[in-house]
Amino acid sequence: MTDDTDAEPLAERSIQDLARLVGTTSRTLRHYDDIGLLKPSRIGANGYRYYDERAFVRLQRILLLRDLGLGLADIAAVLGREQDETVALRHHLHWLKSEQDRLARQAASVASTIDALQKGEAIMAENAFDGFDHTQYKEEVEERWGSQAYAKSDAWWRSKSETEKREFQQQHLDIAADYASAKAEGADPADDRVQQIVQRHVDWLNLAAPATGVTMGREVLLGYGDMYVADERFAANYGGTEGATFVRDAFRVYADRQL
Repeated sequence: MTDDTDAEPLAERSIQDLARLVGTTSRTLRHYDDIGLLKPSRIGANGYRYYDERAFVRLQRILLLRDLGLGLADIAAVLGREQDETVALRHHLHWLKSEQDRLARQAASVASTIDALQKGEAIMAENAFDGFDHTQYKEEVEERWGSQAYAKSDAWWRSKSETEKREFQQQHLDIAADYASAKAEGADPADDRVQQIVQRHVDWLNLAAPATGVTMGREVLLGYGDMYVADERFAANYGGTEGATFVRDAFRVYADRQL
């Protein structure tokens, strides 16, 4: 709707003000208008777009759904289905509170790991993985090995008891700690000591092979090594990019010798 007056009600914001308020750009809001995702409440005689409280609520929902990883087309579909904004926002609030709890548990988990490292104590799986979700790597697995491999891996993981899951995670923590110790002591990735750690790592990775059909052949193992270095989420398991590079280099030696 076009309005020839430029009077701005108290609860109304220009496109520039709204962009600053939510930390986005006027260009983004104009794009949302162009694709019908967020229409301005009115357009002033100066051609500026203005947004009222109803638009604020819709934009809040858009941003929440975007944070969930939905694309704009999917967001439009969700908004189209959920016409009752109060009900929809209650759902969002429930998810946000769940996320808040999960992030608080993650923060406590990381703090526990830091404390253990500083004290030279063993890192325990029941503390290190609280609040973490294995499905965060779904896209990477599906891209590299296909959706069927991920589905089988997910089913295999969910079939485990909590004790079995912790034991599996603890094995990896121990492997990562041994890599870190070897690197700190100046060991070369080709050293027998390091290669023995790689063998344990490969055996650990192969534990899911009967279910997933993905075994640690040469290309798969090298792909894992490259992924550890390229993605900071994986690199974090080995103390960051430098540690992940050490593991990748050790993988390359192992692949040349064994695969």
